[in-house]
Amino acid sequence: MALTDTTIRNAKSGERPLKLFDGGGLFLLIAATGGKLWRLKYRFGGKEKLLALGVYPDVSLKKARERRDEARTQLADGIDPGANRKAMKASNLSRAAGSFEVIAREWFGKFAPTWAKSHADKIIQRLEKDVFPWLGARPVAEITAPELLTVLRRVEDRGALDTALRVKQNCGQVFRYAVATGRAERDPSGDLRGALAPVKHENFASITDPAQVAELLRAIDGFRGTFIVKCALLLAPMLFVRPGELRTAEWTGFDLDRGEWRYLVTKTKTEHLVPLPVQAVAILRELHALTGKLPYVFPGRDRKKPMSGAAVNAALRRLGYDTRTEITGHGFRAMARTILHEELHFKPEVIEHQLAHKVPDALGAAYNRTRFLSERRAMMQQWADYLDRLKAGAQVIPIGVNAN
Repeated sequence: MALTDTTIRNAKSGERPLKLFDGGGLFLLIAATGGKLWRLKYRFGGKEKLLALGVYPDVSLKKARERRDEARTQLADGIDPGANRKAMKASNLSRAAGSFEVIAREWFGKFAPTWAKSHADKIIQRLEKDVFPWLGARPVAEITAPELLTVLRRVEDRGALDTALRVKQNCGQVFRYAVATGRAERDPSGDLRGALAPVKHENFASITDPAQVAELLRAIDGFRGTFIVKCALLLAPMLFVRPGELRTAEWTGFDLDRGEWRYLVTKTKTEHLVPLPVQAVAILRELHALTGKLPYVFPGRDRKKPMSGAAVNAALRRLGYDTRTEITGHGFRAMARTILHEELHFKPEVIEHQLAHKVPDALGAAYNRTRFLSERRAMMQQWADYLDRLKAGAQVIPIGVNAN
């Protein structure tokens, strides 16, 4: 006799499980604990088998019958419904394991330790914000160029052209990793060459006129912000390292007695040595009294973390400078490069080594932190002296090593 919803709702088991049959092998198993479970009894290959179809009332009587009929159709086609379900489950797990997000996070986890933290944070944030919501669950091997382009267009539509290009680049890295690890056949991002709007990159704003540099140095001297930020401002033009390397400087990298600062270059992960002029050592010794017991030379509000990446630029704006068109924290590098060469006549290769750039070498010598070290020590001291003269308003005569 076929079951009804009323019969099922009112049915209760005793000390032993109770079976209520509906027909075609479908029955409801009522456990001693009260749970009501749909089961299908069938034969395949001469063996009796049992297939779970769900739990009542989550799976209604009507739905249980539909699942029974689907299973019996498979049997008629020579398919074992139980084995087919296991195969489908395995296939779904395999597809999930090969999804874009899973592979992207695997790629990120493998390579992120070799990147600067700020760089790694930007990459994972781009993927989480602009890619995973739309492509994360898709099998990486099935994603097409038009699908990826649709994702990139969303980024372009909000005016973030540079971000769109970087998202494309990061996705390409994930696809190539998937190819290398045998989970995709090709990188579809390569088909999108020329599909995105080009980005016009502008150089960081900088001041290279000595007279204007003098005004800037005097303005920095008059800065009325925190002592930590002022020290960073004073050292930024003098040492002309990358802003991120300055603000994340750690005391363990400094030997003030030797006048040296060692750190890993963020872009190349190679060790770099900055010879410290006496003016920089004096500033650092004074700052050491305040932050010397902390890990970072320039701590932020959270003393266990470095100061904000926006601190130097914010300070420049407080001094009245436009960080988009006049000077930015990164612009001190261009300032030093230009004046050291054009005004003080230092050799370009010495300057480039101090900037921690890789310089082509006819002898094939690898870049290393001590290259041109004696010349760089002299250059850094003469540069600091030159800045002092500019700030004081004295007539400055080029005093560097002649390039000829």
